[in-house]
Amino acid sequence: MATSKVTYLGDLRTSSVHLQSGNTIITDAPTDNHGKGEAFSPTDSVANALATCMLTVMGIKARDLEVDFTGSTAEVTKIMGTNPRRIVEIHVNFEMNLKTDEKNRTILERTALTCPVYFSLHPDIKKEITFNWK
Repeated sequence: MATSKVTYLGDLRTSSVHLQSGNTIITDAPTDNHGKGEAFSPTDSVANALATCMLTVMGIKARDLEVDFTGSTAEVTKIMGTNPRRIVEIHVNFEMNLKTDEKNRTILERTALTCPVYFSLHPDIKKEITFNWK
């Protein structure tokens, strides 16, 4: 079964429907590539997927550890290169909204670095990951 259906809407915009849930994502070309920048660009979505995947697998592990990190955030910075135009770096800065011991912190950080998106990204893409614990 297909995961999504993507429709080109014109003017460098797409609409993607998640077939299981019906949720929709809009993308726009970025302003530095002929677009309006009114939504995530496709490469923004890739960079963002890294952070959401890392938070998701940490959430699974946190549940196993009986630790709640609801409210933790990740700020994502994507850096583009040229020739060819591609993502060359993704920086993810986590603000971990929980108090826990060093052992759980280490487990959660290591878990984040095993997410499927992390392993799916080309090894030439530099990934700079920072965890800030409150």
